Amino acid sequence: MSFRLQPAPAARPNRCQLFGPGSRVALFEKMAASAADVINLDLEDSVAPSDKDSARNNVVAATHDVDWGRKTLSVRINGLDSPFWYRDVVDLLERGSERLDQIMIPKVGCAADIYAVDALVSSIEAAKGRQKRINFEVIIESAAGISHVEEIAAASPRMVAMSLGAADFAASMGMSTTGIGGTQENYYMLHQGAQYWSDPWHWAQSAIVAACRTHGVLPVDGPFGDFSDDEGFRAQARRSATLGMVGKWAIHPKQVALANEVFTPSETAVLEAREILTAMEEAKARGEGATVYKGRLVDIASIKQAEVIVRQSEMIAAA
Repeated sequence: MSFRLQPAPAARPNRCQLFGPGSRVALFEKMAASAADVINLDLEDSVAPSDKDSARNNVVAATHDVDWGRKTLSVRINGLDSPFWYRDVVDLLERGSERLDQIMIPKVGCAADIYAVDALVSSIEAAKGRQKRINFEVIIESAAGISHVEEIAAASPRMVAMSLGAADFAASMGMSTTGIGGTQENYYMLHQGAQYWSDPWHWAQSAIVAACRTHGVLPVDGPFGDFSDDEGFRAQARRSATLGMVGKWAIHPKQVALANEVFTPSETAVLEAREILTAMEEAKARGEGATVYKGRLVDIASIKQAEVIVRQSEMIAAA
């Protein structure tokens, strides 16, 4: 094992990130009253080019006028390949309030993309004397992004979270699908004449989780496009949680409860984790490095696994 300790990610609830267009002001109060941990006001894909300026003004005003409670408030800016992103950053930081917590940067392809935004943000913060340092979250949406995922995760001390944007990622990879996340009907295996569907997003999600955990960044599952399919959402969210992701996007209000359900440790899981910690404390008192809990071996690695569940439960309860 490396002597370099794995840094801890931000200690905040991130079970659900609820998205809403910056052009639809009527949604802001409803988003603020939702059960989502993170609010993402969008200036990118959900806003038409003709509405970019007005949406930006709406979002700037919302940082002053809307009571976002204890939620993390994030704004998705436009991509660096657009003529809009620099004005998004300038207006958010020069005219927006200190209530803004972070900026989401879409379609990141390399560490230099983060450097560019970081340089602009740092200059404005210094010039305006802003007291709160803006954090970054990014979306991996291209072949380049997944190829450079580790350098992106390490690109700035502002980095807090990273997500997979399935739709643009699929297009960049040349994948034969129009779905946004979830099962793809043509991605299957045959066994004795029966079809078994595998997960085409698994490898990319695993790469994101590994890069994030290496550099103390929160790995977050992206969108699930079919908001009429609750069980499909749950299935993808559960796979993501098992892989180590901490939460999932909601592109429809009904998905908030589903994400919170999956990414909140159950009472049973928390109780078992606490019992494992107690069993290991008793084993250590006896001078033993391992013990048996409910018929299975638990050891020092089990302590680390149990501590993750307990910490997550306590963090959510305190929020």
